[in-house]
Amino acid sequence: MNATPPAVSAYERLRDRFRRLALLEEAASILHWDTSVTMPRGSAEARAEQTAALAATVHAILTAPEVGDELAAAEASAHALSALDRRNLALMRRKYLRATALPPALVEAAARANSRCEAAWRDARAACDFAAVAPLLVEVVRLARESAAALSAATGLAPYDALLDGFQPGLTDSRVAELFAPLERDLLALLPEAEARQAAAPPPLPLPGPFPAEAQRRLCRMLAERAGLDFATARLDESTHPFCGGTPTDTRITTRYDESDPAPAILGVLHECGHALYERHLPRAWAHQPLGEAAGMAAHESQSLIVEMQACRSDAFLAWLGPRLAEAFGGAAEAYAPTNLARLWRRVRRGFIRVDADEVTYPLHVILRWRLERALIAGELAVADLPAAWNDGFARLLGLAVPDDRRGVLQDIHWYDGLFGYFPSYTLGAMAAAQMMAAAREAIPDLEAALAQGDLAPLVAWLAANVHAHGARFGFDELVTAATGRPLDPAVFVAHLRARYAPASFA
Repeated sequence: MNATPPAVSAYERLRDRFRRLALLEEAASILHWDTSVTMPRGSAEARAEQTAALAATVHAILTAPEVGDELAAAEASAHALSALDRRNLALMRRKYLRATALPPALVEAAARANSRCEAAWRDARAACDFAAVAPLLVEVVRLARESAAALSAATGLAPYDALLDGFQPGLTDSRVAELFAPLERDLLALLPEAEARQAAAPPPLPLPGPFPAEAQRRLCRMLAERAGLDFATARLDESTHPFCGGTPTDTRITTRYDESDPAPAILGVLHECGHALYERHLPRAWAHQPLGEAAGMAAHESQSLIVEMQACRSDAFLAWLGPRLAEAFGGAAEAYAPTNLARLWRRVRRGFIRVDADEVTYPLHVILRWRLERALIAGELAVADLPAAWNDGFARLLGLAVPDDRRGVLQDIHWYDGLFGYFPSYTLGAMAAAQMMAAAREAIPDLEAALAQGDLAPLVAWLAANVHAHGARFGFDELVTAATGRPLDPAVFVAHLRARYAPASFA
């Protein structure tokens, strides 16, 4: 007589449920890519309904009545689980808590409003017409405030903290303020020093061009492959706002081409490759489980920035890249010399566009957005007053008068897609990238020699072992400490900036 098979444990049932959720979320990611890259404009309304329905389905599966019982049962016997399974269970509880805090109708309404607003933003940005998208943004902000309040009630976090926590678990506004205050002070002192150093040096030679989009596409694909992206399971496309999407096994990165300047496309692709490689190297044994996800968006930004800013804008890598640029575009060889590329692509310039900003001014762009979105969520700033507040804040931080909303409040997709609480991750990621690069240089004595050969493999292997392979095992601060041996310290980032842009030997 056959023995009765053991009952499926509550934890195993949860693993199956979260696997299904992860697969649906992957499908949503592919839909988002399609919206940004290939969807006909006239399909925006139908896509809004599709994404809303999918969001509602995911929410319903995660918040089903039995999930709470299964979590309680699994937690009661958690002593029998491995340490990693216990961490996976804790992450399941976190997702459940945040999901059950939000009524299904609110989830669906926010998904629909965000999709509609994002689609309208694309036209409004092109037309430099904030008024055209403002009514839709009012609704997005209203729903974001409502969501923040609901999450706050469930988690005990302040409303804006609850939104920050959604992008980088454990991050609070007080921690952001603690890190940003000395950084802002140091950057405002460093910026004029870097500008004076540049003014004393010979001006950079412009790259001779021309820069046909097709030549840029070929070069960008080669660089992505060089970084480690496998195009058997990856794509490189164009979109208004460069991004990395898809899934760990179906990578979708995008860029945009400017035939007057190849730098945005090239550096954008290297940036998105950093994101893509993080996803590719997440622990496969935990695929489609919370533990198998990235540690958060600040962690993610550290991986894109260590590839683009720390490695690929280094003197060593630029020395390798120069001849490849000359081969692709032609012209005088001296324009492609590493010293000239460094003057061009590491030039400190006060500008209006965040994605085109240099390392010194970029964090000031982020600090502005952090202050504004905090005020929006707190109800201290109305959408109608957002352009003026943006322009005033920009003048204080960067000393420039914003000429129009396309180069001001309309430039970023985030708020129009309901992504409040995301922006601090960019600069926290930059800090972590500098700290991780310093640790990698210590661990890999021949790293500079590898970069001088255009070889990113040693760095990527170090990141895969010390960052990517952990998945969501650690929080952000724990991950930085595990990888570098010390907590996140803005002084390390400032030291990197000073060494690169205003060294002590400069008088």
